[in-house]
Amino acid sequence: MTASRELLASAERAIRRASLTLEHMDSENTQAWDRTIATFSHARYELPDGRVIDGRDDVMAYWLEGRTAVPDQRNELISLEVAEGGQVLLHFHLRGTPRGAADGFETRLWAVFDFDDDDLMTNERVYVERPRDEVIRGAA
Repeated sequence: MTASRELLASAERAIRRASLTLEHMDSENTQAWDRTIATFSHARYELPDGRVIDGRDDVMAYWLEGRTAVPDQRNELISLEVAEGGQVLLHFHLRGTPRGAADGFETRLWAVFDFDDDDLMTNERVYVERPRDEVIRGAA
């Protein structure tokens, strides 16, 4: 494979992964959980509080519990980057109004998405601050 073909293949993979990540975000916002779960080959979240939600059933329960507590929860993209290692880094606002609350919230978060060889997600790691580059590449 020539260098230009390798570059093209890399760019195409980055576009597929970025597009899948945007599909993931949109389907979360519309609570289309079948679409959301389809973005994963293995559903898994690592949350800022140290919790790990692993497996289809646990991830679905996590989504449903979250929307029960915050029915209008949604994310809004600030920026998207594809790292050298192929991970996708999102910077986004998480917004919503907890059930029974008069006022909503807005939190800025980051998420790093890992992928398998078929360009499906294998993990979403959520951060309250931008992760170091070593974390984004999966080296730490």
